[in-house]
Amino acid sequence: MQIFRLLFIARVLWRFGLDDIVANGIANPFLSRAIVRLRLGRDFTTPRAQRLREALESLGPIFVKFGQMLSTRRDLLPAEFADELAHLQDRVPPFDPELAIRQIRQSLGKNPDELFATFDREPVASASIAQVHFATLRADADGFQREVAVKVLRPNMHRAIERDLALLRTLAGLVERLSADGKRLRPRDVVGEFDKYLHDELDLMREAANGSQLRRNFAGSKLLHVPEMFWDYCSEAVIVMERVSGIPIGRIDQLRAAGIDLKKLSRDGVEIFFTQVFKHGFFHADMHPGNIYVGDSGADFNRYIAIDFGIVGTLTDYDKNYLAQNFLAFFQRDYKRVAVLHIESGWVPKGTRVDELESAIRATCEPVFDLPLARISLGQVLLRLFQTSRRFNVEIQPQLVLLQKTLLNIEGLGRQLDPELDLWATAQPFLEKWMRDQLGWRGFKDRLMQEATQFATFVPQMPRLLHRVLANEAQYPLALAVAELTRAQRRTRHAIEVGFGIVGLLLAVLIAIVGILLWHGGWPW
Repeated sequence: MQIFRLLFIARVLWRFGLDDIVANGIANPFLSRAIVRLRLGRDFTTPRAQRLREALESLGPIFVKFGQMLSTRRDLLPAEFADELAHLQDRVPPFDPELAIRQIRQSLGKNPDELFATFDREPVASASIAQVHFATLRADADGFQREVAVKVLRPNMHRAIERDLALLRTLAGLVERLSADGKRLRPRDVVGEFDKYLHDELDLMREAANGSQLRRNFAGSKLLHVPEMFWDYCSEAVIVMERVSGIPIGRIDQLRAAGIDLKKLSRDGVEIFFTQVFKHGFFHADMHPGNIYVGDSGADFNRYIAIDFGIVGTLTDYDKNYLAQNFLAFFQRDYKRVAVLHIESGWVPKGTRVDELESAIRATCEPVFDLPLARISLGQVLLRLFQTSRRFNVEIQPQLVLLQKTLLNIEGLGRQLDPELDLWATAQPFLEKWMRDQLGWRGFKDRLMQEATQFATFVPQMPRLLHRVLANEAQYPLALAVAELTRAQRRTRHAIEVGFGIVGLLLAVLIAIVGILLWHGGWPW
């Protein structure tokens, strides 16, 4: 089956004349003329950018998503290509409304006319995975009708996705075996991550849950509005959410005409990103312009509105701490610290010389500092970092692929809103505050208070366990005491590991007593 898919891809590329784009970029005039002679009657009068967009649409959702990402990288593409690929963000050709109605009936058990007071048959937006119809809920007990957006999954999406993922897995395996960089780049792991997130995006119930979590994270925020989900109308193939209105963030002229403060908007976007990554550890990972609106009236004026939550990323506390330290080291131009962090994390072989890695990172990053965003090409920086990583055998971390993609989206949006935005100056105060909160007294107190509610479970057992360790150490090894303590805390959020013998147990008792006293309002005297 994969060979047929490859042949289909080759036929599409040939039909839309993408070899003409290749010929245009080839410096060798002989080879360029040879490709041009192979037109064989094909019509090349349509602009190249339009042919590229139409070819990606014909190849399916994975290729459409690739085009969406490219459309945000105006520093890497000519303007006409970026403008044309931007149509893929919210203007993918819609599917037949009758198919949408059939999907709603199969998923929710009733026709749209029975579920809603009104239902617009014509879609208002169409993307690579689903399309959206406007509707109005039936009046509630107070006679109030809510205006909603109904998102319906495209038919046969699972089959199309599986077909292309199988092809990607095969290609990744070939790259890993045949390329000198294959093992280091871990292409099969990257495809595995892509597979996971694509399947998550195909489950609209999961998307609704993601949106609900983001809404809760930004409850009361003046930076970001996340629509409410109506769970009685949600399924794996259909979700219904609050209808929002605004201007797509990519339409700069309309934003200016509406009086939107673009500089503030660009700074808010950076703050939203870093808040999601470092405060919540849960971030919107598909921030292309088709998924982000800006409110132009009422409480949403000059505020971001997110409308698609199919792809989100999560970070562990270790990931957040590691990334924050790297960011701060970059901002402070402490390249030695960056090199040490890479070695300590295991991203590079432990035998790597710190001074050599430090020198390579400095040569890559130093030229970009003190420049406005308009003069910084993250694409070029990433290219040079890739060359550096190949020299030092840096392993690509699949769990951070989504974060890297989101950073590229943020840069693309920032360039459109405010070319003079200083990304570093905007992010540095936020990261410094986050590090103080995590590593200072406040962070210690917060973590202690989080654990204080669990102390009552295990503190009463510690004297008994300590006695058994002291009295029967030979017959009752420390490992058994630790195992029993762990079993006693199966329902707590964190297992307490006793790894340092009697001193460790005594220290845990002391911390427990301090936590209980703080929890109950201070010292008894």
